[in-house]
Amino acid sequence: MTDVEETTATLPLVRKCPFSPPPEYEALRTENPVSRVGLPSGQTAWALTRLEDIREMLSSPHFSSDRLDPAFPMMVARQIRREDKPFRPSLISMDPPEHSRARRDVVGEFTVKRMKALQPRIQQIVDEHLDALLAGPKPADLVQALSLPVPSLVICELLGVPYSDHEFFQARSSKMLSREVSPEDRQAAFEQLENYLDELVTRKEANATEDDLLGRQILKQREAGEGDHDELVSLAFLLLIAGHETTANMISLGTVTLLENPEQLAKIKADPAKTLPAIEELLRVFTIAETATSRFATADVEIGGTLIRAGEGVVGLSNAGNHDPDGFENPDSFDIERGARHHVAFGFGVHQCLGQNLARMELQIVFDTLFKRIPGIRIAVPVDELQFKHDSTIYGLHALPVTW
Repeated sequence: MTDVEETTATLPLVRKCPFSPPPEYEALRTENPVSRVGLPSGQTAWALTRLEDIREMLSSPHFSSDRLDPAFPMMVARQIRREDKPFRPSLISMDPPEHSRARRDVVGEFTVKRMKALQPRIQQIVDEHLDALLAGPKPADLVQALSLPVPSLVICELLGVPYSDHEFFQARSSKMLSREVSPEDRQAAFEQLENYLDELVTRKEANATEDDLLGRQILKQREAGEGDHDELVSLAFLLLIAGHETTANMISLGTVTLLENPEQLAKIKADPAKTLPAIEELLRVFTIAETATSRFATADVEIGGTLIRAGEGVVGLSNAGNHDPDGFENPDSFDIERGARHHVAFGFGVHQCLGQNLARMELQIVFDTLFKRIPGIRIAVPVDELQFKHDSTIYGLHALPVTW
């Protein structure tokens, strides 16, 4: 066991190749897989680059997800909360047993059975947007025509958020996720979205129904003789952002990757049963929310032969772990028949993504329908001219011009 104190250079977060992790990750994994790094926020933390170490950390009870604790490693400057309005942590920031109770209350909304009940409506949404795409001018921006509106509509209908407000919450979520926005602007976007959802939950509490997730949660609280307005606001905040930003970016990235790998795309077209394995491989390859697996130690604990002391931050670089050759043979190749279900793109342990069943189903419907209805779709510009989101904590594409 080692007890390392030195700090290396600032953690590299920019992907030199849009389809691969930062090249420095491989060097870290080979030379110093558990290493001290400087973060863009000014903090220092331990960076984990091996799949085994990341999974061990995420399954350990000795690491906390509490983002309000000063020890939590941040990728951007920490927001300053107003003393008169303390932020109520959402699921992603809770630790057991509070997290266990809160997740148990809502996990039934995301079962495979409930997701299958949503399938016809998601199919209808996809078809309607492809109808509009085909009827419009060429080239078209697939991000605006399909990638963003489909998951946005789905999560809005699931939660009971008016889709007419999507431009408002998309603009605020983009600012919150950007590494280039000032702490003041990020805080303003945060508070505007929080106030919006606060008012929405208040309206639903006055007229709760079984028609959407928030209404069902309100009625469930009342049946139990409870009521926690702030927790519902935090839940809505988390699901609204996570429910559209992540899936939207995977639709765009997955489309580019499949078009750039026609032999892999041909396998999906010939056998739709290969779509879900292809989605797992796309999730592994991109790992778009790679620092969502950040934590801090609540006790002295050894990971990968290195002592991490209580109070020290840890960044599980899941994009590095998902390209670990000890976990995946030829990890930098794109192979839809790899069988990559043990990736950590959805996290691991108690905080594994609540909405992963919904994300998989949306991606499956989008890819199957897109390539069936527009078999000749192609990227309208050279790939090296595409605008990838190197400036965001969730990786993706700002725009995707396509034609057919």
